[in-house]
Amino acid sequence: MGVHLEQWWAQFLEASDRFDAAYLVEGLSDLVGPYIKAPLLRREVKIAADAVVRQLERPASAERAEHGREAAERLSRTLDRIRERATGAAIATEEAAIVDLALRGEYAAAAAAAEALVDEKKLYRLFVTALRLERFDIPMALRLLEAGQTPREAIRSGHLLGKYSWWPSWLLRIVTERALAGTLDEETIAALDKCAYAELTPLQANLARKLLGGNEALISTAAHRLITLGEADAAERLREGDIAAVAFAARLSTQ
Repeated sequence: MGVHLEQWWAQFLEASDRFDAAYLVEGLSDLVGPYIKAPLLRREVKIAADAVVRQLERPASAERAEHGREAAERLSRTLDRIRERATGAAIATEEAAIVDLALRGEYAAAAAAAEALVDEKKLYRLFVTALRLERFDIPMALRLLEAGQTPREAIRSGHLLGKYSWWPSWLLRIVTERALAGTLDEETIAALDKCAYAELTPLQANLARKLLGGNEALISTAAHRLITLGEADAAERLREGDIAAVAFAARLSTQ
């Protein structure tokens, strides 16, 4: 898998005004920490991360802010000294530098650097959870990210789906398929919402699912049925792909 650019990771930060920086810093530290080979450096990174996490958890505390700033600056100075004294057997600083970026608030840059080291799925989950969005479908957002969608696309779909988790399972499957195909938008959701309220029987729901899936033979048959029932306008909308006409067609076509 290729490494995503910093701008790609920055999309997570733009998606929520409740982004939990403390959770993210702690998570990145836990993921990257075991890769820091030098025990003393690993310990200093842990101490600095803990201090900054406490600061982020209580941003109004002047004391915690001071401790966090001092710990982060101390780690940066330590890394600078190690680099200045570099020899053939120098201590590796790349892993610690990832955490150093996070402690300075450069979360997207830290993630871009960490992706070559840490399982990307763990990073996805860390960032998605840190969004702290209400009525948000985290599993779906993760699935979309793993399928190659951008954070902006995956978060939008996860947010839309989270609002409609009460929908019947057959309709959620349709929405999932459209989300994975990248064709889910608010207009589609609004139209599908009418299907959710339609109270379809299992037989009608199965027909609606196939109509939404674009089964041309069934669409033609359902449209003809609507015409014979005096619903020519609905038949035309159905042929044009109007989602709002699907539930109506499903109800009438199975009566």
